[in-house]
Amino acid sequence: MTDTPLPAAAGLGTFERWLSLWVALAIGAGLLLGNLFPGVFAALAALEVASVNLPVAVLIWAMVFPMMVGVDFGALARAGDKPKGLIVTLVVNWLIKPFTMAALGVLFFEYVFAGLIPPDDAQAYLAGVILLGAAPCTAMVFVWSNLTRGDATYTLVQVSVNDVVMVFAFAPIVAFLLGVTDIVVPWDTLLLSVGLYVMLPLVAGYLTRNRLVAAGGEAAVDAFKARVQPFSIFGLLVTVVLLFGFQGEVILDRPLVIALIAVPLLIQSYGIFFVAYGAARAWGIPFNIAAPCALIGTSNFFELAVAVAISLFGLGSGAALATVVGVLVEVPVMLSLVAFANRTKHWFPAERGAS
Repeated sequence: MTDTPLPAAAGLGTFERWLSLWVALAIGAGLLLGNLFPGVFAALAALEVASVNLPVAVLIWAMVFPMMVGVDFGALARAGDKPKGLIVTLVVNWLIKPFTMAALGVLFFEYVFAGLIPPDDAQAYLAGVILLGAAPCTAMVFVWSNLTRGDATYTLVQVSVNDVVMVFAFAPIVAFLLGVTDIVVPWDTLLLSVGLYVMLPLVAGYLTRNRLVAAGGEAAVDAFKARVQPFSIFGLLVTVVLLFGFQGEVILDRPLVIALIAVPLLIQSYGIFFVAYGAARAWGIPFNIAAPCALIGTSNFFELAVAVAISLFGLGSGAALATVVGVLVEVPVMLSLVAFANRTKHWFPAERGAS
């Protein structure tokens, strides 16, 4: 496996570099519009089928589908070439990250912030951060890998394996963790969300990718992803507007809530990165594999977390708000970790052999 650069379409463009700003502006727009046109947002909230909001479902698909087109099941055959990085990623994503996020959520929302947040709200925010912790990133990982000059093919293997694991592991882990915190879990809605936002887009992406490859090879796939990527970002920003439109009254009444939710998310993000990065360094994994494997464990599939939070608890829920705060926190955190990784690449051995 060689250190192959990602296609230009996967790079961090000007718009993506300022994603935190656009998210902040979307939050402001949502707060403003929600207070100016409450009836419009109430009507949008009522457009539901089986607890799934239809406008948001369309937006989530706009976010998820371009990512799924990039998943190459053929890369799974190369997963055993360099097992160490894959092992670190899988252990961190599925045996550590969901449980440390739940523990931090309980610590802060039930104890540290007990006097600042009503108990019902605390449980809702706890549910939201649990959903974030159990959803490893799918798409932005390629951006972080590119910025650290990571092995693009190996990153694709890690993402592909994580997506397959997520189809089977996400629902049981979330149900277990939410059950531990005494939150009633509607299994039918949870499984519907996983099917709607992971399995179906994955199948659609697989079929679309096969047709593109047959027509024009990988160049056709890259061109297609470049064309549809703006719809993904548009879907994210409009979803944020809707969510904050429904949360406007709560946020204006308690402006510190965003900062309180961000605290455990920040601790989790930096903590998980250093666990994975330290393990990779101790195991002698080359930097072009070590950096992406640590960043994959740190980043979240916030589109899925937002979608499931909406399906389980509603558009105006504290759980949905907590997942949206995760969107706001993630980009600046990940950019800071990319910078740290690039400054410390001399800690790791150069590319060699199977790792």
